[in-house]
Amino acid sequence: MNIALFGYGKMGRMIEGIAQERGHRIVAKIDMESAAPDYGNMDVAIDFSTPEAAYANLSGCFAHGVPVICGTTGWLKDYDRAVSLCEQHKGAFIYASNFSLGVNLFFELNEHLAKMMAKAPEYTAAIEEIHHTQKLDAPSGTAITLAEGILAHSNKKGWVLDQDLQDRLTISSKRIGDTPGTHTVTYKSAIDNISIEHKAHNRTGFALGAVIAAEWILGKTGVFGMRDVLNLG
Repeated sequence: MNIALFGYGKMGRMIEGIAQERGHRIVAKIDMESAAPDYGNMDVAIDFSTPEAAYANLSGCFAHGVPVICGTTGWLKDYDRAVSLCEQHKGAFIYASNFSLGVNLFFELNEHLAKMMAKAPEYTAAIEEIHHTQKLDAPSGTAITLAEGILAHSNKKGWVLDQDLQDRLTISSKRIGDTPGTHTVTYKSAIDNISIEHKAHNRTGFALGAVIAAEWILGKTGVFGMRDVLNLG
């Protein structure tokens, strides 16, 4: 499989190593200074670029029939436009806030727990996320996905960052050292707490999941998620 990397930072380099270990070729490494891509040599594109570049990267790939795996965060104001463009060109597209296989299983566990806890209104939910100090956006895309899973089964009106409001779900963000990513969902009552946690030991899982998604999407048409890749129904 010929893979083009849009964004060649730490994640791009990690994806390169894993893809090559799995027998794939990296045919392009595209960053802000790169010349126009040669789409004709790409089987699939993996985008871990910047919020400013993501939509343009996706647009070019869809126009040239290249499936896209996108893990860039901070660009989702353009997500609906990207989906529409993908469908217009009969392309293939997966966006995920986190491609780690373990995190995506955690998303499923989080939503299942939220359904259960909806029957116990004496508990109040909260999310804490901890990442390395180089991560500038807050809260993390993963924390937002967790919040959406909880809010779908809650009477809360939305989430807030680092605030305690009765009608909102609180997300707390911390930036500590080189922490790859820790996400904790806690339900608190006057009597006890119930918590679930995902703690990444390194960033390898994020890169591996993106490559597995790229392998899965070949030959498909449509807009998918990691639930499809993992066959979670």
